Amino acid sequence: MSEILVLAPGLLTTVQDPGREGFGPLGVSPSGAADGVSLRIGNRLVGNAEGVAALEMTLLGGTFQFPQGAIAALTGSDFGAMLDGVPIAPWNSFEAKPGQTLRLGPTGSGARCYLCVRGGVDVKPFLGSASTHLLSGLGGYDGRALRKGDVLNIGASSGSLRKRAVPQKTLARLAPRRVLRVTAGPQGDWFPEASQRIFYESTYRVAEESNRMGLRLEGAAIPEGAHGEMISEGVSLGAIQIAAGGLPIILFVEQQTTGGYAKIANVISADLHSLGQLRPRDEIRFERVDFDAARRLLIEQEELLASDKLIVES
Repeated sequence: MSEILVLAPGLLTTVQDPGREGFGPLGVSPSGAADGVSLRIGNRLVGNAEGVAALEMTLLGGTFQFPQGAIAALTGSDFGAMLDGVPIAPWNSFEAKPGQTLRLGPTGSGARCYLCVRGGVDVKPFLGSASTHLLSGLGGYDGRALRKGDVLNIGASSGSLRKRAVPQKTLARLAPRRVLRVTAGPQGDWFPEASQRIFYESTYRVAEESNRMGLRLEGAAIPEGAHGEMISEGVSLGAIQIAAGGLPIILFVEQQTTGGYAKIANVISADLHSLGQLRPRDEIRFERVDFDAARRLLIEQEELLASDKLIVES
């Protein structure tokens, strides 16, 4: 069986797949890739099914050796990857020969980079998913971020390298957004017009305390009195809570499954991958759309991801 040897883990590198849906009533959030679009495309580039597990790196990449070789691709943000000193461009498939070493540095753009290998990263599934849930220590590789010396198995695969790439025109259509489109939240009508104007007209900065559980924002506070505590209820990925003090929190992939703060808005499904590429100190704004527009935008994105033109032979 082929392997990946972790020579240096980077800042925060975990095994992720699309996540474990359907366990919210049991208190288990989906986890999964923070940028699901990049994961799906990376798997397509190497000939995997879209949901196969890969490595997610955050802000600073790791160093990995392939003792038996591998067919791989890097997607998401550009971490300046080098294979035995030769630059490797993201959004392209490539072959690592037996014994070669892949080194990645700090991000040059967004927050996360994905290393996908043909056959996928082979770990024992938990509740039907290989994704790592860091807060609970479940799934992935021993429920934790990777460490120096870890050895990851690669699933069985066959066939030679077919060089594939994603056209720049397609990447431009899928580029992460800084103006996030949202629909009204379940408690949107709790907020008077003046409070909503502040929310939609303000620029917010991603706080240093942000993580896979939630993105805390700094900026204009929603006035006191617009967001009283409420009886806890189920919450969704991308929900924007207005917490005590009036600052928004965007619930992310390792979110709590219930919450007692009013939700003014919810990031639309087509923009969720953009959340995964936000770094501390990045600035964002919110644009309100209706539910019909949110559905149309998701359909357009899914049609693009399913298109034969998504990936070309290079």
